[in-house]
Parts: sequence; C-alpha cells; structure tokens
Amino acid sequence: MKVRPLLFPAMAILFCLFVLIASPVPAAATGSPDGEMVVHTADLETCIETALENNRRRPASRYAVEIAEAQHRQALAGYWPQVSLQGGYQLLDQDPNYIFPAYNFTLPMGGSIPITIPGVGTVPTNAITIPEQDIKLMDRESFRASVQGSWLLYDGGMRKGLREQAEGLVDIMQQEARRTDLEIMDSVKRLYFGAVLATQLHQVGKDTLARMEATLNLTETMYKEGSGTVKKTDWLGNKVMVESLRSMVASLEKNELMAQAALANTMGLPWHASVQPVDREMPFTPFAEQLDGLVGTAYRFNPDWAKIEAGIRAAEGSLRTAKSGHLPRLAVTGELFKWWNDYDAGMATDRNKEGWSVGVGVEIPIFSGFLTQSRVAEARARVAKVKEEQFLLQEGIGLQLRDIFLSLGAAEQSHQATLDAMGAAVENRDLNTRAYQHALVETEDVIQSQLMEALMSAQHYRARYDHIALQSRMNLVVGSEVLKKLEE
Repeated sequence: MKVRPLLFPAMAILFCLFVLIASPVPAAATGSPDGEMVVHTADLETCIETALENNRRRPASRYAVEIAEAQHRQALAGYWPQVSLQGGYQLLDQDPNYIFPAYNFTLPMGGSIPITIPGVGTVPTNAITIPEQDIKLMDRESFRASVQGSWLLYDGGMRKGLREQAEGLVDIMQQEARRTDLEIMDSVKRLYFGAVLATQLHQVGKDTLARMEATLNLTETMYKEGSGTVKKTDWLGNKVMVESLRSMVASLEKNELMAQAALANTMGLPWHASVQPVDREMPFTPFAEQLDGLVGTAYRFNPDWAKIEAGIRAAEGSLRTAKSGHLPRLAVTGELFKWWNDYDAGMATDRNKEGWSVGVGVEIPIFSGFLTQSRVAEARARVAKVKEEQFLLQEGIGLQLRDIFLSLGAAEQSHQATLDAMGAAVENRDLNTRAYQHALVETEDVIQSQLMEALMSAQHYRARYDHIALQSRMNLVVGSEVLKKLEE
C-alpha cells in the first residue's frame, strides 16, 4: 500500500480547500461573538431598509446637505434689503459746548448807534465789540434709536457667482449622500450573500466531515478484520485528514458567525446582534446588457460624475465672483432716527431730534495692487483643473465598467464550469464510496473524491458569490437608477 496519494494529492486538495474558505466574506464587524447574542432573521430587502435607517454614515451625509442648503440661503440673502434696528445710551463727563469767539465790527457809511455806558451815560459810536460766548449744545445724557437700511442694486455679478457656488455645493453634498446610500446598499448586499456563502461552506464542511468520519470507521473495520486490502497506514492517513478537516470546520463555523455579526454591524445593530439570512442559496442571474449602452447611461447617473459637474458650476460661479471685483457697485441707503435729550437749545432742537435720510452710494474700484487680477487667474485655473478631472473621471468610469463587465463574463463562465465540476465530483464520490465498501478501490481514492467534492462545491459557491458581488459593484459604479431603468 503506497502512502503517496495520502501525503500529496489529498493534502494538496485539503490545502486548496483551506485557502478557498479562509476569507470568504469581507468582514467589517467589531466586538466579539462572546456573551449573550441576539440573533435576527431577515431577507435582503429588510436588511437594506434597516441599514438605511440605522447606519450612522447616512445622518452625517444628510447633515452635510443641510449645511450646504443653509449656505445657499446665505448667498440668496444678498439679494434682499438689509435692515437693522440700532439703539444706544450715551453719558458724557460734561455738557458739550461751543465757544463763540469775540468779534468787532464797524457800522458802514459812518453810521452810529447809541450805547449806554454805566457812569458815563449814553454816547454814540460806530464800532461794536461782541465778547466771547460759551454756548451749550446739548445735555450730557442722551438716548438714540434708529432704523437703518441698505439695498445693493448692482454688484457686477458677485451675488450671482456666490449663488452658483452655493448651488454647486448643494448638488455635491446631495450626490455625496446618494453615494453613501449606494455604498451602504452595496455593503449590505455583499455581506448578506457573504453570510449565505459562509453558511453554505460551513454546511459543505460538516457534510464532508460526516462522510469522512463514516469512511474512517469503515476503514478501521476493514483493516481490523484483516482483509489485506486495507492497512493500518490507510486508517492513520484517513484519520489525519479527518482531524484536519474537523479543525477546518471549526474555522468555518467561526466565519459563519462573524459574517452574520458583520452584517448586523453594517445594519447599525448592536455589537452583540447577529443576522441570519433567510436565503439558504445564492441566486444566479446572467447579466445580458451591452457595455456601450451601460457606459453611456452611467454618465447620467453616476454620483461622482454628477459631483464633478456640480463642481464645474461652482468653480464657474467662483470665477464670476472674482470678475465682479473689476466692476462698480451701486447701493441705496436710508435711515429713520429718534433722539432724546433734555436740552431744547443748541443742537438739541426739535428739528434735530428726529428725522430720516435717503442716499445713493457708488463704489468704483480703481487699483487694488493686482489683487482682483490674481483672483480671476486663480478661479480660471480652478475651472480648468476641474474640467480636466472630468476627462479623467470619464475614462475612469468607462475603465471600471469594462473591468466589471469582463469580470462578469468570466464569472458566468466560471459558474457553469464549477457547476459541471461539482456535479462530476458528486458522482465520482458516490461511485468511489460504493466501490470502497466492496474493496474495489483504494482508500486514497475515496478520500480524494470526498475532498474533491468539497473543493468543487466551495469553488462553485464562491463563483456564485463573486458574480453577485460584481453585480453589486456595477450598481455602485453606475447607480441604482440605471439598473432600475434597464430592468424596465
């Protein structure tokens, strides 16, 4: 009896099986499966709806949209008149005054007027001297209230440019929120069917282990009966495979539990929760769309494409705002005021204590040290940069879709090939098991056929998962609206 088949082909198959199932699911869970676990059962649609409700990334993206919308309303505020109410109280250290200086003047044409001088009497004179006078202007304590308004009539396009920037930012944030939703849906779909795959692989491992344990028992019986066709070395080699597979099944069970925990984590559930998929098998739907039409339609729905178009509009608005620095600005101003002061003379007259004013102001830029020119040059370069990035994105989207499209074709071929191989492996294992019971085949043939069936089954299930993951990635790149339109 040769041991080569047990040490090399069977071990090689077992190693390939271990590599295949070592990381079947993209896990993103945190925490540990220890402790009291809460297990939920849900289908794919329920998982997606729950994730969209509970995932913390979604509220963050919605707040980003609200911030952008608030900034847009700030930009629109510039089109409205600006009105403010002002009030104040003022207390001076002393009453303000005005010194009227002394003044001498002479009557013209030799005229004279009588002046009475104490002790002298009345004498005529043609020269008059007015002494210096201290005049109080108002009381040192006063109150003032006013309503002031201004309305910018012409700004050279500044407000329009700011509005375009704000609208572009709103569109960008909306596309970011849409991409977040698409990424959540993609993650949930991949993790959902990843959990299905982990369950199927675990079941394959348990079924294979059960068959190999039965074969081990049969081998032990045959070698102890001394039939001569089966030796103890066959039984020992078979036992090595069984125990190795038992360890692998334990890893498969851990992978299944962590896949369910990862799905629950993506859905926003607590760390100790797990979600078991309702589906026990992965569906397979061939993708029959044409690449050219898919790429052309993707340019209308891809979030990144919409983001860069909004970025171009925002950059052009920034350019418009920068150019407005060369043009004049025209505004209308007005004021309605009321002043309270206990003094009734000087400046504190009834005419001065209340009133209104209206004015028109013009600001014409003449020279700013080439500041405006530099701002315009910067804005133009920014527009050109975003447009070049658009060309790069255009090629990138086409290349991504081409890669996914070709990968889908290869996955469909792999699906059919592994399906045929799995069917042949099942039949081969069944024939070898029956023949081994009648001592018609060697022990290594039975072991290899059982491991080969497990390997082909794992490859087929993995091919199905890869096909679903590629379709989910297609949905992420193109956008869910495109796939809905294609289905219609």
